Amino acid sequence: MMDADLEKLLQNDDTFKQFLAEEFDDRVYANNIIQGRAISETLARLADGINLLDKELHGQVCVLQMMQTRINSLKASVERIQQHIVEPYFKIMTRTAQLRRLQVVENDLRVVTKGRREVENQAQKMLAQGMETQNQTQVGTALQVFYNLGALITTVEEVVNKVRNNLTSSVKEALDPTTLSQAQPNTGTGGPGRAAMPTPGNTAAWRATLWTRMEQLMDHIYSACGQIHHLQKVLAKKRDPVTHVCFMEELVKDGNVCIASFWDSVTSILTQEFAQAVQGSTFLKQAFEGEYPKLLRLYNDLWSRLQHFSSASSNMPAVSMMSQMEPSFSLFPSSGDEFSLSPEQALKKSLAPFETAYLSRSLSRLFDPINLVFPSGARNAPSKEELASIAKTIGSELSVASVDVGLTITVAKNVAKTVQLYTAKCEQLLATKTEASQLCDPVTPAQQRNAVMVNSLFQLYQAVSKIVEGLRSPPPVAIDAISTGLQGTLALMNSALDPLLDAIQLELENYIFKMHSEDFTSSTLSRDIADSPDAPCSGYIQDMQKFITGVEKSYISLYECKDIVFERLIFFIGRLQVIIEFAVGPLCHKVSDLGRSYKLLRSFRPMLFQTPEDIVNNPSLGESLPFSVVLHYLFSRAPIELKYPHEVAGWSLSFYSQWLDEHESEEEKLALIRGTLEAYAQSVRSRGEKEFASIYPIMLRILQAASV
Repeated sequence: MMDADLEKLLQNDDTFKQFLAEEFDDRVYANNIIQGRAISETLARLADGINLLDKELHGQVCVLQMMQTRINSLKASVERIQQHIVEPYFKIMTRTAQLRRLQVVENDLRVVTKGRREVENQAQKMLAQGMETQNQTQVGTALQVFYNLGALITTVEEVVNKVRNNLTSSVKEALDPTTLSQAQPNTGTGGPGRAAMPTPGNTAAWRATLWTRMEQLMDHIYSACGQIHHLQKVLAKKRDPVTHVCFMEELVKDGNVCIASFWDSVTSILTQEFAQAVQGSTFLKQAFEGEYPKLLRLYNDLWSRLQHFSSASSNMPAVSMMSQMEPSFSLFPSSGDEFSLSPEQALKKSLAPFETAYLSRSLSRLFDPINLVFPSGARNAPSKEELASIAKTIGSELSVASVDVGLTITVAKNVAKTVQLYTAKCEQLLATKTEASQLCDPVTPAQQRNAVMVNSLFQLYQAVSKIVEGLRSPPPVAIDAISTGLQGTLALMNSALDPLLDAIQLELENYIFKMHSEDFTSSTLSRDIADSPDAPCSGYIQDMQKFITGVEKSYISLYECKDIVFERLIFFIGRLQVIIEFAVGPLCHKVSDLGRSYKLLRSFRPMLFQTPEDIVNNPSLGESLPFSVVLHYLFSRAPIELKYPHEVAGWSLSFYSQWLDEHESEEEKLALIRGTLEAYAQSVRSRGEKEFASIYPIMLRILQAASV
């Protein structure tokens, strides 16, 4: 065959391609060359073409010679192979024909076949006994026999299938409503359709038998898993003494997954059999749905017992025979992707329908008492007995669900929904209009109803909190869920208290404003009426004390959650900052509970008896005593020309008080005071006066100290 490059050259060359045409005529070609008078050039070109063809022919001849040599060598090799094969072939053919004519072999064949059956039977008995007693020596010996007979894989499959079938039979028997009825004493034959139902009055015994069988079923499942795990261990350890092949590798090599898939078979059997059983028996369905936590506890106990089957008690070869790693084996399949079920989840999958039904009933049991005490159009809060019933239901549901972490979390979320439902029902009955914030005798019906509703919410909050505290090792997620629901209850309680407490705060501030009109220069000061004859007491303090005492007696006493009310009131009172201790006594039995505001008051009181010069050198200045508080006090000791900041700004006293509450930054307060002092200095200059008030330089020094 011509080289492809040479052939392409001849076809593309104008001189050579004429020779490749089928209609080529050498005479016509020669005449054309002569007439064209290009004889020398054409001859040179033709000489080049002839050289190319000579080279190609030489190459082809070399290849043919090489092929001829190789063909001769191949023929010689075939002849040698023929000499080695023909003679043994004819000998085998001859001897085969001779064996066919030997009748004596038939008896030997019968003996061999009978012996094989006896060996197989003995091995089967040994294997069955070893599996039952979990004797590794017996199982290993039996497996070695079947390996020698070439039946290892078949035997292992038969053993696994037998265990699987026995487990299926055990599940069917445990869930068979017919045999459950027959197991009861004094049970009649019954009519059609009654065989699967307990007789009237015999339900308790029927259920007791059912749960006894369920416990026995868990034992059967554990036993079946134990047998397969035992077989798995022996296969992983056992090696043929001649070939040193591991039996587990032999199974894996042929793609056998009967052992690896056994756990999937167990979960599949449970799922299918439970579904079929409850479909054919209403009583079974009611029993499993109503007592789902009991069934779940049996499953959890079974799973705990099965855990040691996943431990690294021995080594199993890896799936790949080429791998040198020998990971610890387990009865349970390794987890796949993130969407696959874990072995425990797969086990509990058969209970999913019962869990759904139980949780639905549980939520209904939680909601029903609340809907019962809050009928449509109700205007009254539940009684303490009704609240106790609701709390008892919540405690019962959480206690029953404590058998499982997952169930506890789900029921806890239902409890949170229950608390939220109760809170929402109470919220609908709360009064939020002006009648809820009036401070006048007698207490309005709206205020009484709000107090009753807040007390009801507080009682539920306390009851549920006590139940949660009594739980044994509850999961944090469950606690968080219930706490979230209770936070909503507290939020509603605070919201219900807001109108009343806001009104009390406003009234207290009005009493405080009266101090600015009090004549502190009078030598006849009123006396405290609370066994303190030596303590001077202003009139506005007496009025405020009477108001606080009346509020505590008429309004605060209505609420059981006094800690919450006092905490809110203490916050309001603390912001007033200048109330003396006896006035807030009815609301705060420990005045130190006022916190920072009380400490500020204690630091401020000695300053009332100090001169301005002493105040500048007071070590508490800037520490426990803010600069702005001291400067405001010095305004009260300044002459009339040095006006207060709110007077310079043209604000009312109430607006200035509100401004101070809203602007807690010390820098903002000092900036306002600095502007006031600058306005005073400007007014002195404008009047042509040469001296400032004596307290003015002291206030400037305090301002300068504050800016350092």
